[in-house]
Formats: sequence, C-alpha cells, structure tokens
Amino acid sequence: MDMFEKVREILVQQLYLDEDAEVTRDSEIKALGADSLDIMSMLMEIEDTYGIKIPDDKLASFVTVGDIVDYLESL
Repeated sequence: MDMFEKVREILVQQLYLDEDAEVTRDSEIKALGADSLDIMSMLMEIEDTYGIKIPDDKLASFVTVGDIVDYLESL
C-alpha cells in the first residue's frame, strides 16, 4: 500500500466516510468534513502508524491530503 492509500484509509476511517468516497491528493481535508479535532486525531493515528512525531508548526500547513502525503514522503 502506498503512502497516499494509507493516508486515505486513515481519513476514511477517522471521518466515517464511505469506502468509495472520492478522496484525492487535491482533496481539502476540511472539505471532507474534518474539524480541528478530527485532524488532530488523524495526525495522531499517522504518527502512531509510522512511529514519527509531526512538529506542531507543520500541522497548520496541511490543507490537502497531498500536503500530508508529501510531508510523509519527505521523511
């Protein structure tokens, strides 16, 4: 499973989206229905999954699904 698919899976699970929901790299996280608590929960899940810590200053820069994927791929 590539990085995008894993992040998509976590988003679908965290936001209770339909498995067939259209989630692309360009999808805005908030447009998918995420509020700030959802975003924090999702990022904590990503941190646990990959054994990393995302710096707080990076959190505010995540607008799209692709922003998260690009950050994770840069590690």
